[in-house]
Amino acid sequence: MPIMKQIRMVADLNKCLGCQTCTMSCKTMWTDRNQGQTHMYWINVETRPGKGYPKNWETQGGWFTADRNNIPLPNINEDYGAPWEYNHHEVLKTEGGDSQASNLIPSPVPSGSNAYASNWDEDVGKGTFPNSYYFYLPRICNHCTDPPCLEACPRQAIYKRKEDGIVLIDPKRCRGYRYCIKGCPYKKIYYNPVEKISQKCIFCYPRIEQRKGNFCAAQCVGRIYWVGYAEDANSNVYKLVNKWKVALRLHPEYKTEPNVFYIPPLSPPTYSFAGKLTTSPRIPIEMLAKMFGDTYDQSYDQRVARIRQISDIIQSEREKVSSGGSSELIDILISRSETERFQL
Repeated sequence: MPIMKQIRMVADLNKCLGCQTCTMSCKTMWTDRNQGQTHMYWINVETRPGKGYPKNWETQGGWFTADRNNIPLPNINEDYGAPWEYNHHEVLKTEGGDSQASNLIPSPVPSGSNAYASNWDEDVGKGTFPNSYYFYLPRICNHCTDPPCLEACPRQAIYKRKEDGIVLIDPKRCRGYRYCIKGCPYKKIYYNPVEKISQKCIFCYPRIEQRKGNFCAAQCVGRIYWVGYAEDANSNVYKLVNKWKVALRLHPEYKTEPNVFYIPPLSPPTYSFAGKLTTSPRIPIEMLAKMFGDTYDQSYDQRVARIRQISDIIQSEREKVSSGGSSELIDILISRSETERFQL
């Protein structure tokens, strides 16, 4: 069924604090009530470089994979990880007195070579001091223009809403076959082992119908998100993607045309062995180019050029403002009000 409009989101990775406020607001709103949803984080903030959530999702494949029948399903305990509690009552003494312990320790203590959970490698990154680096990557369902989960479902339980392009699962039609999970290369569909159905981000469509931003974006401390329609040339989403061309897709080579875009992180320069600043970026451009791009047929060299181009555009507009001038792009990037960030 043809859609009338396509909802889109842009996230500025230069402003993400890694605070997980979006993660927990979504968890509280949608996946904190029913059984079988403990492992579900419809939005989660990953540290990059890192394995992500579920673990190593980028290597698990999707419907574009030639041998699609042999795509493994994420294991709830090993790839998502069993939840645990911390001994806050021993470390954080809110009623006075001395703490019984100095460190937070998970209980039960994860063990074994396959131990993993959400944010397992948070803030770890790579490199050595003083040139270590990492950045945060918030991920939700991309509500793709060509969603492989929809194609993979034999029950036709997945559909795109014609009024906004949001991808939804009909729980009455779903039988929990999990072909959708295999089909999604981003692994943003989750299986509920209690209800025996698949579940995923619904882009807070009740709020979108009220012309409000989705809850994760509205609660974001860093105000990193913009939400709008692809067809609205007056929206800041359109301007960031189409006019200023500073927002890219995550793994466009998956050929799904994801509708969540990212402004790649800028990078401070590295230090030489002599302690002098160099012209080399601390976050390798090559790493960013493997993650972000415009279209599925874009070459690796073209992606590298785009990452550099975006950095140059933002730096140039910053210098314009610091010299007393004005910049539409910088005004958008520092948007504070919801009317500037959510244009629905």
